[in-house]
Amino acid sequence: MRLDNRVALITGAGRGIGRAIAEHYAREGARVAVADLDQATADEVVAAIEARGGEAMALVMDVTSEQAVSDGVAAIVKRWGSLDIALANAGVQHIDPIHKLAYQDWLKVIDVHLNGAFLVTRAALQEMYKGGGGTMLYMGSVHSMEASPLKSPYVAAKHGLAGLCRAVAKEGAQHGVRSNLICPGFVRTPLVEKQIPEQAQELGISEEAVIKDVMLKHTVDGEFTSLLDVSELAVHLAAFPSAALTGQSMIVSHGWHMQ
Repeated sequence: MRLDNRVALITGAGRGIGRAIAEHYAREGARVAVADLDQATADEVVAAIEARGGEAMALVMDVTSEQAVSDGVAAIVKRWGSLDIALANAGVQHIDPIHKLAYQDWLKVIDVHLNGAFLVTRAALQEMYKGGGGTMLYMGSVHSMEASPLKSPYVAAKHGLAGLCRAVAKEGAQHGVRSNLICPGFVRTPLVEKQIPEQAQELGISEEAVIKDVMLKHTVDGEFTSLLDVSELAVHLAAFPSAALTGQSMIVSHGWHMQ
């Protein structure tokens, strides 16, 4: 197993991409801290992991709270003695054109994605440096590379994560820490499902047109990126054996964006 006996923290792991990665990490032998705002969903993921013979713990964590993040990382170390992998995955979305965007809605998206990632990074690095190394991962997006209408705070935050990832790669190298950014295309999670009618209303088109002509227009095969596509990349990046792969933005998008 590629992650045997590694200790991993995943934020926003109660559903969607975060849950898929948590379960995949556990299948690969990692002990997984499932962090989420909602206790019930975190507990559900832990139960699913344990039912398959894996080891996991649930954490209620608001990634915008310094205390919650600090307490969560401390709980992981208290239980398992170290932290080897941390994935800043928690996120929210808001759909509005910039000229109608409320400042509070801008702040909320930036706070969860970017400020939350900073808090998780700071707490995780303190433990990784003590332990002689580790892997920091961030859930970016194709929107870390380019923009789409109606998503300015999300696009800005995802671009910001690319910068944070690269800064961690530079600073963390001397401590044995690697850092990479995962950049999926559209994955049909509850977050994306919510966007489909919102964009249809804002753009004045059908939901089918949003999927075909907006979300999947630039893919090579008209397919959504799958949860397994993303979780497989997350495992690969966590298991990669050297700093030959660090500070990179890895795109998994059915060809939507190519570098």
